[in-house]
Order: sequence, then structure tokens, then C-alpha cells
Amino acid sequence: MRHGDTINNLGRKKAHRKALLRNLALSLIQHKRIITTLAKAKALRRFIEPLLTRAKVDTTHNRRVLFSYLQHKEAIKELYSTIAPAIMQRPGGYTRVLKLGPRHGDGAEMALIELVDFNPYLAGESLSRTKGTRRRRRSK
Repeated sequence: MRHGDTINNLGRKKAHRKALLRNLALSLIQHKRIITTLAKAKALRRFIEPLLTRAKVDTTHNRRVLFSYLQHKEAIKELYSTIAPAIMQRPGGYTRVLKLGPRHGDGAEMALIELVDFNPYLAGESLSRTKGTRRRRRSK
């Protein structure tokens, strides 16, 4: 029985899963959006959201905790220099997972995971309509 077993093992042992999530997190920090399978994207979201919350407070302890998870100095610098200032006002939900459909080769469900504040198409605008003038063919 799997009562209360919330972790998705992704078909890997613990060390392999830890390395996989670390590498996915590093890629997400570096590129701001990556394409992977849906299961890996959902597991990555649970892995990286607490790290991004920690990155909002710049203390030596938080830097060491983040380094213990990521093991990459450049990623820590990127977190504190560009990502943390952008997510400072956001209370949570730093990532977005979008389903892309099945992969051509094996039919695995693919997804795009991205940092919400770094979407170049939204660029800080809300999804609602912007206020503007409406034009008509005939003038009154």
C-alpha cells in the first residue's frame, strides 16, 4: 500500500533521482524554461519552489542551504542576482507547467516548465485586456 507516499520516484533510486532533479533545476535556473516529461516537470516543481522561496532572503545560511541542494556556484549567483529580485513580490507559485502533448517517439506526455516572471511574451502584463480605444468603421 502507498498510503501517504507523496514522492514520485520517477523509476529511479534516491541518488539518481536527486541528481536528476538537481540537473533539471540547474537547467531551469539557467534557461528560465525547459521542456521535459510531465512527471519530471511536476517533480521539479515540488523540488525548486522551496529553493526559490529561500532565495528571496539573502543570508549566509540560505546560500549554504541552496548550495547543498544545487552544488553549483554560478546557479546560486544567478538565483540571487536576477531571479530573486524578480520574484520578491510573489507569495508563491514561481513556476508554470504547460502540457505540450505526447512525444513522437514513445508517446510520453511532454510539458514545458518555466519561471512565471520570466515569460518574454507576457513581459509583466496581466492576461486581461489592456485599456485602449475601440475603433469603428463609421464615425458618429
